[in-house]
Amino acid sequence: MTEDFRKIPTHEVTYARLRDMILFGVLEPGQPVTIQGLTAGLDAGMTPVREAIRRLAAEGALLPQGNRRVTVPKLSLSDLDQVAFARLTIEPRLAELACAALTPELIDRLDAIDQKVDAAIRADDVSGYLQSNHAFHFALYEAAGAGVLIDMARSLWLRFGPSLRVVSAKSGATSLPDAHKDALAAMRAGDATALAAAMHRDIAQGVDQVRAAMQRGEI
Repeated sequence: MTEDFRKIPTHEVTYARLRDMILFGVLEPGQPVTIQGLTAGLDAGMTPVREAIRRLAAEGALLPQGNRRVTVPKLSLSDLDQVAFARLTIEPRLAELACAALTPELIDRLDAIDQKVDAAIRADDVSGYLQSNHAFHFALYEAAGAGVLIDMARSLWLRFGPSLRVVSAKSGATSLPDAHKDALAAMRAGDATALAAAMHRDIAQGVDQVRAAMQRGEI
């Protein structure tokens, strides 16, 4: 999970757990699930689950199906092109803005997270990779202090993450993108331009993998 759920209101806990189920591929694109099933799976009441669904539907991460069912939308190639354009515009800018705020302690924390990414890749642990990769990106982006852009980035990951999970489940974690070493080198050098470029490459690799799989009809 990406949240510390202690002392967080129940409706926020439910939202975060359902968000992570989408983000890390517990719910696959096109897979219908019932609200009752989500209520049982999340060990939550109907009201917080419905509120979480409402919020995630507004973010484009869930699609109501009627008959008390929802599904994670499947990306079309047109959708992917739009998500890619937005991610490749917003996230390198967040990295660039974050560079000036990086401390040695935060860089060490990012390095430690990246070591978890590396371990997941070596172990072919797709779930571990997805969670650690997400943690690396957003630990960096949050240093930018640009709340509007961060919110947009989070929404874009919700749209993109499920498709990456499907692709990575087929190809394995060893083929997944990781340009974090270049990013960390840029952080240590205080080079905002190089940091933005490294994050751009990292994102583009993942987008290219998903696009190739879509063109092959695998997702």
